[in-house]
Amino acid sequence: METENLAVKPAAPESGQAAARRGELPISILARARIAFVRGFLVCWSKLFSMSGLYLLGQVFGTLEYLIDYKRRRRVHAKLRSFFKDEYPPPWFRRTAWRYFMRVRCDKMFYTIMDRIPRGKLMNRIKMFGRENVDNALARGNGVYIALCHFGAHHVAGLMTALSGYKVVGIRDPRESPVRRYIQNKYRETFPEVAGMEMFMASSFPRAVYRGFKENKLIASLLDVDRSRGENTKTHPVRFFGETREFLVGPIQIAVRCGATTLQGFIESRKNFYYRLSATPPLVDPQQVTDEEAMISDVLQRYADGVERFAREHPDHLMNI
Repeated sequence: METENLAVKPAAPESGQAAARRGELPISILARARIAFVRGFLVCWSKLFSMSGLYLLGQVFGTLEYLIDYKRRRRVHAKLRSFFKDEYPPPWFRRTAWRYFMRVRCDKMFYTIMDRIPRGKLMNRIKMFGRENVDNALARGNGVYIALCHFGAHHVAGLMTALSGYKVVGIRDPRESPVRRYIQNKYRETFPEVAGMEMFMASSFPRAVYRGFKENKLIASLLDVDRSRGENTKTHPVRFFGETREFLVGPIQIAVRCGATTLQGFIESRKNFYYRLSATPPLVDPQQVTDEEAMISDVLQRYADGVERFAREHPDHLMNI
């Protein structure tokens, strides 16, 4: 795929008005000071003890969180039980929950300072598999929809995808934390590729998504909803871990109507802040769709099957709970 030659220079800091136009809440001065202190500490630690030392620190903090935060530990156990029922003995759930806490803490540490890591060193920490699937789909000129799921560090994957030269459009939850919004703005100041990314709130009008496909961009969002998104949200039933659940329909419908190719994407966190980003072959060819309703049913079920396979392989990759 051909990519634009972007001059590697910092972008201008984003104004509060620009954030407000995207529907974001302002970040308080106290929150900014706290996040800046944490970022400074993590950068100093990584320089003193290397990235491996920072990863070890993340595992230690994750273990302490697992031991102390009993309420969150209980929620993680409940989420795992909702998927795996009684397939495994209690020690398996305790071990998986512990690994979840360590993985999330390490992912957060890495995400917090990614803009402070030398670019070459940063890009060496991710391996992309199935890139040809993305490139072949973009070659058709109608954009690509990447169907993600609630497993994996997607904030890491989004940045890495943009830095790899792809024009990325992200769909965000309006309730994102101040930390996520603060770090995203820092990335906009550091990386020209991220400054060029478009981010839309999940509650915004889909006109921007249509425009993204028309401009042959890569649009990503999550389909396996875990809570009600409003009365106007379209969902479709699928079989998932032996139960009937409702997954989102709208993004796939928009992609098909725009002639965009739909792929499924996964992000795997590995030891010492290495990541594996993969994209599957197309879930649907929009040019061969004759019955949209039947297509939706088939694609969403294959998507659900893919999510379940990934969840069974990486049960500790639940998103932050």
